[in-house]
Amino acid sequence: METSSRKQSFYPASSTGIPEVDLLTGTWARAQGTVVPLPGRETARPSIHPTAIVERGAELGAGVVIGPFAYVGPRVTLGEGTRVGLHAVLEGRTTLGPRCQVHHGAVIGNLPQDLKYRGAPTDVVIGSDTTVREYATVHAATEEGEATRIGDHVLLMAYTHVAHNCRLGNHVILANAVNLAGHVRIDDHAIIGGLTPVHQFVAIGCHAFVGGGSRVPQDVPPFVKAAGNPLRACGLNAIGMDRRGIPAEVRLELKRAYRILYRSQLNVGQALDRILRDLKPYAEVHELVEFVRSSERGIVR
Repeated sequence: METSSRKQSFYPASSTGIPEVDLLTGTWARAQGTVVPLPGRETARPSIHPTAIVERGAELGAGVVIGPFAYVGPRVTLGEGTRVGLHAVLEGRTTLGPRCQVHHGAVIGNLPQDLKYRGAPTDVVIGSDTTVREYATVHAATEEGEATRIGDHVLLMAYTHVAHNCRLGNHVILANAVNLAGHVRIDDHAIIGGLTPVHQFVAIGCHAFVGGGSRVPQDVPPFVKAAGNPLRACGLNAIGMDRRGIPAEVRLELKRAYRILYRSQLNVGQALDRILRDLKPYAEVHELVEFVRSSERGIVR
């Protein structure tokens, strides 16, 4: 692909399938009642605003939309149907899957804020259908061959920060101004409330819920709710598990496991042994046990 000139993109701006309001604002909000025809995925060429800069070497899938004053670097790959808002910056070795949305002012693929970084080529890899809202930042990894990874159907709300080497699963939600330090792992369907800092190397298990305004210095086991300063476990994420179709009998067994882990007088090792011995061997129970057993920072109590 050709490098855009200072005032012209290598593809002429096209209004095919894009409402006029989008061309003016660089967003994809459309006027009430507007019907936008969907172009054929295999034939729709990328649409790039004349003020955007797309460097030579960038790979844009069918139907990609680049808004005003956005920047797409030479080693960036965007999957089909991905949309980039105005003033967004995508640089470094960054790959976004199909149908992602990057809203205005977001920065993806910048160098890590890690003093150990020595300029090695590292990556940011984001799956499909993920939304990165206004002014969120996602940094590349530190060591050569490493990547910061974000899964499918993830929502990063405004001003969130995903630091180097973080790994986010699928259907994760980070509310406004959540800040992840380096090497944080967040498993599928976990939700973190706004204004929450997460310490480096912390792991947050699947279906866990962290209340807003908390500080997270230790691991949060799967299915567990945690909140407060200092952070405390406060039951199971029953509403989230119900919404995601986890059967009632499994939720009941997880409740028993929670009581053994948090309410008995047993230490962690004894509690895990009792859970495995006394409870039904559901996969979710084993997920909880293995997460706690492998925790390096210790679990929130």
